Amino acid sequence: MSELICVGSIAGAFGVRGELRVKSFCARPTDLEKYSPLLTEDGKQSFDLSLIGQVKNGFSARIIGVNSKDEADLLRGISLFAERENLPTLPTDEFYYSDLIGMQVSDTGGSILGKVRSVLNHGADDLLEITLEGASDTALIPFTKAIVPTVDLASGCIVVDPPEGLL
Repeated sequence: MSELICVGSIAGAFGVRGELRVKSFCARPTDLEKYSPLLTEDGKQSFDLSLIGQVKNGFSARIIGVNSKDEADLLRGISLFAERENLPTLPTDEFYYSDLIGMQVSDTGGSILGKVRSVLNHGADDLLEITLEGASDTALIPFTKAIVPTVDLASGCIVVDPPEGLL
């Protein structure tokens, strides 16, 4: 399991004094600042972030040391990571996306279908993008309890029960 979990991203500058527009991926969006200092994926940069207010599709925020629009623009697109030890323990039926990446996926009969390539969320249910075994194709599987009845983090295996014709 990854020691860093993606909890947000910087969408760009907000104003001319170094404020930023940030997106939170936390269950409670305002928790983003609780995990400060936030890190880049490689852990080489650290950001002391504080939320200022809510804006369309996210929050306005300040990062210590960012004092101009140009400095804020340079941070656009950076994903913000928190150390796993600073995050809350999840209930048994919830998972961090990063923990699912690379897990083996099989059907209810035990046949291996492939591996999780990514977890997508476009506003409705989450989708598991599966790289199919022996192929370069991928398949999208709705990440619902009915279709994905078992996620076993300890063994690194996900069991799916896809409806007829999905794969």
